[in-house]
Amino acid sequence: MMNTANERLPETSIQHIEKRPSKFKWALMIAFPICLFTISLFLGRYSVSPNQVICILGKRLLALPIETFWTDTVETVVIRVRLPRAIMAALIGAGLSMSGASFQGMFQNPLVSPYILGVSAGASFGAATGLILELPAIGIQGMSFLFGLIAVAITYLTAHIYKVTPVLMLVLSGMVVSTFFQAMLSLIKFIADDDEKLPAITFWLMGSLGSIGLQDLGIAAIPIIISMIGLYMVRWKLNVLSMGERESRSLGVNNELFKAIIIVCTTVISSTAVAFCGIIGWVGQVIPHFCRMIVGPDHRVLIPATMLVGAGYLIMIDNLCRLLTATEIPLGILTAVIGAPVFAYLLRKTKGGWN
Repeated sequence: MMNTANERLPETSIQHIEKRPSKFKWALMIAFPICLFTISLFLGRYSVSPNQVICILGKRLLALPIETFWTDTVETVVIRVRLPRAIMAALIGAGLSMSGASFQGMFQNPLVSPYILGVSAGASFGAATGLILELPAIGIQGMSFLFGLIAVAITYLTAHIYKVTPVLMLVLSGMVVSTFFQAMLSLIKFIADDDEKLPAITFWLMGSLGSIGLQDLGIAAIPIIISMIGLYMVRWKLNVLSMGERESRSLGVNNELFKAIIIVCTTVISSTAVAFCGIIGWVGQVIPHFCRMIVGPDHRVLIPATMLVGAGYLIMIDNLCRLLTATEIPLGILTAVIGAPVFAYLLRKTKGGWN
């Protein structure tokens, strides 16, 4: 099917698909998250030397026979604080970037974000409800994840007409569902206690990786990784879907099946990210647009590129949040402050196109 589809693609699309980034570009994209991940383990207000980090990881993760010359506090900072936080930042950055690139291909629009179907509004309402009900952390995360799924399910069912789901109907339904849950969130904030619950809801909505631990990582990593694998497996179908529903259907592609797969995977990633870290905006918009300038619009190459660059980007932003000021800056604020002007520059440079 793939060879048949490629044979029938327009000449311009074939030219785009045949473009491949150089080995040097791939080396840079692979080194980018690895270097930032390593640096993030010994950067912080509590000083830990690179030698200590390497020895701690070798002894605790690889069971190497290394003599302990560090304190328990240093080991706790590296293993229980910085390591899960860096891994979570990499997973969420990669997941949101892949989700943004997938949605942009499916909707044939390089400007859409992973939250276009209302997942962030639904997940935020769920988390705020959990905070109002004074649920434990796992309960708040579960409520957020559940309502994120519910919001997208409502969007999909609303847009599903006569056994098909037009992308325009998905966008319009997403706007309606998002507006509804944002209104419900405003109601929750209106009735919340001004002294404790309202500040907690407001701070949570700003986004942060500060509370991520090994237990949170163990729960969140599984759905994110499975969904990322799903997006990676169907990445070549996005080349056909991005041509339009009529053209892809004429090439024998089951539009509804692959749209459903993409929506499910992106929803799981976005819901998990919002449930554990709050709303982290602009990653799913900026990174795909940036990577498209580097590797081209071929989703077989674009999806893995966004995974690598997105992982490194969010690790970098999280490090800045920890180090720029005495008090940690909420992650969502910095991603917006940096992401919005960068996206405006990229939009201007590419004139809103795919190249």
